[in-house]
Amino acid sequence: MAAAAAGTRVFLEVRRRLQSALLILGEPKEGGVPVDISIAPCSLRVKTPEGCTELRLPAEVSLVPSSCRGLQYVPGDGLHLRLQVRAESDAKLISMFNQSSQAHGCCTFYCQSCGEVVIRDRKLVRVLPLPSENWGALVEEWCCHPDPFANKPLHPQENDCFIGDSFFLVNLRSDLWQPRPESAPVETHCPSSENHFKLKPKANTKVICKRCKVMLGETMSSETTKFYMTEIIIQPSERNFSIIPRSQFVQNVVAQCLVELSAARSTFRFTIQGHDGKAYILLWLLNSDSLVIESLGSSKSITKFPLLEDTLKEDSSSAWNAVKVLYQPCIKNRNEKLSSAWESDISIHSLTLPSATCLELLLILSRNNATLPPSLRSMNSFQGIYCFSSCFRGCYHHSSYFRVSLKQQNPPWLV
Repeated sequence: MAAAAAGTRVFLEVRRRLQSALLILGEPKEGGVPVDISIAPCSLRVKTPEGCTELRLPAEVSLVPSSCRGLQYVPGDGLHLRLQVRAESDAKLISMFNQSSQAHGCCTFYCQSCGEVVIRDRKLVRVLPLPSENWGALVEEWCCHPDPFANKPLHPQENDCFIGDSFFLVNLRSDLWQPRPESAPVETHCPSSENHFKLKPKANTKVICKRCKVMLGETMSSETTKFYMTEIIIQPSERNFSIIPRSQFVQNVVAQCLVELSAARSTFRFTIQGHDGKAYILLWLLNSDSLVIESLGSSKSITKFPLLEDTLKEDSSSAWNAVKVLYQPCIKNRNEKLSSAWESDISIHSLTLPSATCLELLLILSRNNATLPPSLRSMNSFQGIYCFSSCFRGCYHHSSYFRVSLKQQNPPWLV
């Protein structure tokens, strides 16, 4: 991993697929100072009169010093330099759908926020992905006889776990803790990964954690409950609950959903909407092959967010796999026209999360955006590097990096 001493802030983004890297050295003081940059295959060192900053690269990444090119000074940002790298591209995101190997054991479901047990010692025999949306219409097109699945929604049985885009369905037996809706009748229709059951609007179907009162999911019927992946951790029953920082967990889950869906459905634009049906964030996935290595030095310009744990500390270094996105907030009537255009575009996929989590995610994006070098914070900095749809012209967009571990054995919610 990276190791650093106090000195100039250094930001290095490595693109594994392109085998290239962008190096940004922090803004020098007024009048300029002598800077000595030494690039070796496994490390990078920046010397100034104030001190020395050194980055040591992960073992799977090496620089090509002779390929340095494009040195330029960007006002307000610092020195920019491009170079080639040799990076292993074996970092793969483990599919959250392929969890059959996790079945056949007893699992315990915990509230991710406080560790409260939601379901204890549940034996999962079948862990299956739900079909994509509009699967019922496709069946009608393909079958020359009446639809055999009509009026037969996919209900999980006692030892089943059905996985959707951002949630999973489980069957709650009467002897387990089972939150029930306050008012009854529920209409059910053919389910999909996006819309399994249509509930009457007046029915209160929220599933609330008994301890911290966080919304964990919704009841779909008298036996079936939908839990959101951002709110639940599943662990083998013999293990104790392990605490994962909230913002790190949310980033990992959302980033994994984006990468998985973009690969499966060839879409790179997403709307993040709350369980109330309102759009909160528009996301455009740029790439998922970045490795970001950074030394913050003694920078005092990093924006603090007291509601989030501090994952970036001053005088520290870090290296993480990143999913890079552009985002637009849609709260307080912002970007209404753009949001409406995206919602009517069938090529754009929606992810539904609890409304409070959508606001958390927006705060995380804002925090991550504030820690980037200024030139990487808006769309205009990417002109000529990334191709955008015409609907983005004239709009100010934020860019951010989701920090996510791509070499994990299990999805974030299944620890």
